[in-house]
Amino acid sequence: MATFDDFMKIDIRVGTITAAKAFEKARKPAYQLSVDFGGEIGVKRSSAQITEQYTAEALVGKQVLAVVNFPPRQIADFMSEVLVLGTYSEGGVVLITPDKPVKNGDKLG
Repeated sequence: MATFDDFMKIDIRVGTITAAKAFEKARKPAYQLSVDFGGEIGVKRSSAQITEQYTAEALVGKQVLAVVNFPPRQIADFMSEVLVLGTYSEGGVVLITPDKPVKNGDKLG
């Protein structure tokens, strides 16, 4: 079981997707995302297997929650710097998003 202290080590922030494109070299269908987390964190990149529910065009401007303090992960020739959060749902991954616009960089608390 994870403890509350374990949970507190995970830094989950809100960011806005500023760019999305197909990740041709990924083994499973995915997008390469650029996500703006505001001044403290800046723009980070992520590989996300969310092609079943979203087009690249529909992702731009969407606010999402992401873990920003995991180590970067090499995927093919791309360095994924953050983990965008979603649920494994019927029909594909559905992103976790705030239900109202918030400031980039706001922390899940």
